[in-house]
Amino acid sequence: MLDLIGRLDEHTLDSRLLRGNPLGDPSSRPLWVYTPPGYDEGCRRYPTVYMLLGFGGTLPIWRNRIPYRRPVPELIDGLFARGEAPGMIVVFVDAFTKYGGSQYVDSPGTGPYHSYLCDEVVPWVDAHYRTISDRDHRAIAGKSSGGLGAMITPMLRPDLFGAFATHSGDALSEAQYIPHFLWAARHLRQYDGDIFAWWADFTTRTAFTKPEDERLLELLGVSACFSPDADGRPELPFDPVTGALRPAVWERWLRWDPVRMSPDHAEALRSQRAIWIDAGTSDEWFLDLGAQAFRRSLAEVGVPDGLVRFELFDGGHRAVEYRQPLAIAWLAERLAA
Repeated sequence: MLDLIGRLDEHTLDSRLLRGNPLGDPSSRPLWVYTPPGYDEGCRRYPTVYMLLGFGGTLPIWRNRIPYRRPVPELIDGLFARGEAPGMIVVFVDAFTKYGGSQYVDSPGTGPYHSYLCDEVVPWVDAHYRTISDRDHRAIAGKSSGGLGAMITPMLRPDLFGAFATHSGDALSEAQYIPHFLWAARHLRQYDGDIFAWWADFTTRTAFTKPEDERLLELLGVSACFSPDADGRPELPFDPVTGALRPAVWERWLRWDPVRMSPDHAEALRSQRAIWIDAGTSDEWFLDLGAQAFRRSLAEVGVPDGLVRFELFDGGHRAVEYRQPLAIAWLAERLAA
């Protein structure tokens, strides 16, 4: 149970867009909406922030209680209860798939999760809660793959989102992925280079009991999002025997790299009211380098320095949930204006 002064409503949203998705995942999705202290006592309208999970994340993770730490919803609730940040509505979005995640993109390999977020979740929340329903008062935030979603969604839909926060977000693809392609090729030796042979094994035993599981699941899942073949089957961007890049497939992955997307979406980025970027200096996926590259790309396309909060902190990729409330407070101040 979460110890909150505000309120957390748990809904199920029946998605028309996700019906008949390629992986047979449920089209009825959990959707949590947090309202801050005081919401039920008046008619005030509030800015909104949409929270995106990392790869493999499902909504109950938000309740996880690490010893000596409090869950993110409790930390956010405390900010608002103590008056340390203006109140916001916080929406927790589910985009889990059979392969672990959707990367928050529309893909024939997984389904239209970007459209689900933008065209179904956002309108539903605006219809059922007292939001300030314009892009200047709507933010999006996430960690890891959720950080990727938080970066690319405002680029693609600046009409909906006017601010974002990315924590250890996927960026600078060559640093993030190529080392893992080489490790994956070694892992796949025992499966004769066939990632679906690994998948068949993975799905018939207790998950994450072999050292290769996390890495191969991620690469299979991201391939389903970024590089499915004509029938939706994931196509790896590397040779599973040697680890060498398959240039045509790899190029499809690079199209979703926020660093490479920035020049083509410069106007959308310049229109943002606030951008938070952070990452740990020892991130296992080198996403500290991705954060630096994305920050540089913002400067190169003319995003004013005063709109950006950038920080590298001591830490890796995991157990950095305490960073998220810091960004929420910062966004709340800027969207309240």
